[in-house]
Amino acid sequence: MAERNFINIFIGINAYRTVYRFVNLDLENLQHQLQQRLAYPYKWGKKQNDEWDAYTNFIYRFSDWNVVVEAMKATVEAYQLDKRELFNYAANRWFNFWSAMAVEQIFTEIEGVTPSINHKDRLVDFNLRGIDFDHKTSVFPSGFQQTLYYAQNHHEELLYWLYKNQSKQQREHYENRLFIMVYAEDGEHWKLKAEIDLLKQYIQKYVSTFDASKLQQLQFNGNAIVSDIIWAIK
Repeated sequence: MAERNFINIFIGINAYRTVYRFVNLDLENLQHQLQQRLAYPYKWGKKQNDEWDAYTNFIYRFSDWNVVVEAMKATVEAYQLDKRELFNYAANRWFNFWSAMAVEQIFTEIEGVTPSINHKDRLVDFNLRGIDFDHKTSVFPSGFQQTLYYAQNHHEELLYWLYKNQSKQQREHYENRLFIMVYAEDGEHWKLKAEIDLLKQYIQKYVSTFDASKLQQLQFNGNAIVSDIIWAIK
């Protein structure tokens, strides 16, 4: 009930942009919350933009699915927005954000990984064996127009594609990044973002065998960066 009391405070704060990093998340409960989103189709309805980001910035505050649904309803009433458009937009932002927070915590709970000291630094999430990384969980991109087998054997090509085509609006940067690439044989790749236990297994395995010499060396605008892909396949 405590979270519900915050709804009226944060609804309508259009300039709210700070992405908080949380510690000691209950990953089991968070997985349960994320899985409640799976009952609804994954549709954006509209291209992500600053105006609708402002309408839905309450998603950063509420990890409970039922609470964020109440926040959606309050926002629709306050701004006279289309109910379905607001639901799709907010539900997707909420789902992606809290899955990312879970993944970040998984990394930082592993020996040899330390969280970023500056919690407002959006370019660094953690340090892995002396190397700073941002991380991003991505669904296998249909726009890459290649098979899974091809992608797994052409990491460099896929990484260049990912840097150039994903998250251009708010997270575009050419810094070190680890991609967690989710792939489901039934084609519902996005649903694997809710399988925190599964992602944890793949991440732990990657870190336990981490070898910096095997990172992909990339060049952007004359700057050298390193990157890699952690495959989470089901």
